[in-house]
Amino acid sequence: MNRRSKGWWAGLLGVPLAALATGTAEKPLAESKPTAAQESPKPGASNEAKKTEAEWRKQLTPQQFHVLREKGTERAFTGKYWNHHEEGTYLCAACGQPLFSSETKFDSGTGWPSYWQPLTPGGVVLHEDSSLFMTRTEVLCARCGGHLGHVFDDGPAPTGMRYCINSVSLAFQKKH
Repeated sequence: MNRRSKGWWAGLLGVPLAALATGTAEKPLAESKPTAAQESPKPGASNEAKKTEAEWRKQLTPQQFHVLREKGTERAFTGKYWNHHEEGTYLCAACGQPLFSSETKFDSGTGWPSYWQPLTPGGVVLHEDSSLFMTRTEVLCARCGGHLGHVFDDGPAPTGMRYCINSVSLAFQKKH
């Protein structure tokens, strides 16, 4: 089966079709042992990246604002980084917080950049998301609280996690 033929709703959710069919996508990660990322401070805890809605609108593109501040999702296979293979660090597009390393990036077949772990345990915050008639675990930037995407427990070794992140919520810093 071609990864684009999974069905529009599977791609929208960032979940493999098999996971939806078996119900594994509905199991919240909060039921498993908490990770260091889940124990991080609440999003926006640092005064460094607190801004008003008007300030965020001025700084971000309309699509970035929709994803990062309104918890939107970009269409699968359209983002800048889903098929990106350079070495370096992926940063929060809103505040510049280092989030993921290219060393943990993998092709999940979902059409979004996917990573098996964050760059540092405190770089992201995990939050239960009960939207779209299912429970998922949302990934937020620990510094500014920006919505990045979701994390699922169907990723590769060594962590078994798949951080499915919107390209528009990221910036990239090439390795020197």
